[in-house]
Amino acid sequence: MSHIVIDARIINSTTGRYVERLLTYLEKIDTSNQYTVLVPTKDAGYWKPSNPNFTIKTADFANYSFGEQLGLLRLLRKLRPDLVHFCMPQQPILYQGAHVTTVHDLTLLQTYNSDKNWLVYHIKQLVGMIVFKRIAKTSAHIITPTHFVKDSYGEFAHISPQKITVTYEAADAPEGLQSTAYKLPFTKYLLYVGQQSDYKNIRRLGDAHQKLLKDHSELGLVLVGKKTAMHIKNEQYFQKQGYTNIHFTDFVTNEQLRWLYEHCTTYVFPSLMEGFGLPGLEAMAHGAPVVSSNSTCLPEVYGDAAWYFDPEDTNDMAERINQVLSDEKLRVQLIKRGDLQVKKYSWHKTAQQTHAVYLDALRKQD
Repeated sequence: MSHIVIDARIINSTTGRYVERLLTYLEKIDTSNQYTVLVPTKDAGYWKPSNPNFTIKTADFANYSFGEQLGLLRLLRKLRPDLVHFCMPQQPILYQGAHVTTVHDLTLLQTYNSDKNWLVYHIKQLVGMIVFKRIAKTSAHIITPTHFVKDSYGEFAHISPQKITVTYEAADAPEGLQSTAYKLPFTKYLLYVGQQSDYKNIRRLGDAHQKLLKDHSELGLVLVGKKTAMHIKNEQYFQKQGYTNIHFTDFVTNEQLRWLYEHCTTYVFPSLMEGFGLPGLEAMAHGAPVVSSNSTCLPEVYGDAAWYFDPEDTNDMAERINQVLSDEKLRVQLIKRGDLQVKKYSWHKTAQQTHAVYLDALRKQD
């Protein structure tokens, strides 16, 4: 029996769905090894294991902090695991034990968020570059969610493709979860779910939506997500432009989110950069037609199940959305293709592939 530590400190974050689903299916697959799952104290009850070999341990160390570099390092040395899975690149760079790392994307290195302090953010980027290159050397193996990230990271860090395994993520509409109506000031609406950092391209989505109002005067734009500084900045931008029919939800429950997915006219994903693009796949799982940016990994993940646009061209964005709004045959076709596309992905398979990476890394130590 081996002892495996999973650094799940991001379990209750925008990337947390990956961690939560991985843990849920890992505990069904592996009944032999012992697992310690590290989470912040505030999230100690967020995921509860049913497999007795899985134990929750609190680890209150912020990403890219001295606590992470020193405190987490001490904790790992105390736990003495045979293998650690860091579910994000953030990790103690001096840790010398066997470990694998999931690299979700390179957005930290390639983007800037205007709601952050310029100097602090660029120092963080510089540290990130050092960390990203170092973990390429120190990790026994790297896991990425798409071939796009595999190729991009491999080129950036100069590592062999054989050292990187792609484990696609998946989307599932939770069984038994009832939808709860969310009151909106309009009945037809475009939907976006997620954070609103600059690279998410929300302002151009708002610009495109306003163009659409000329032919679809009752069409709303619903932006789902807990309000942050960027949400407020975007809201103020739209107000200054005199834009109408745009609704920011703030936090919604899972039941409300399901209803919003199920009743949207079209789901739009305008992002300039992604590592996987899970929200678009989740929209397909709920029967929504998806109109998406054609950037980075998105065509790889969505295949022919999305209607694509140039994310830097608001006219193209508006035109492609309008085609789906105006053509019922196309809309139905995208919904059918989306249903088929979602079935190509499985969290069970993600966990199986990840487990195989663990076993290979453990064997190489013997």
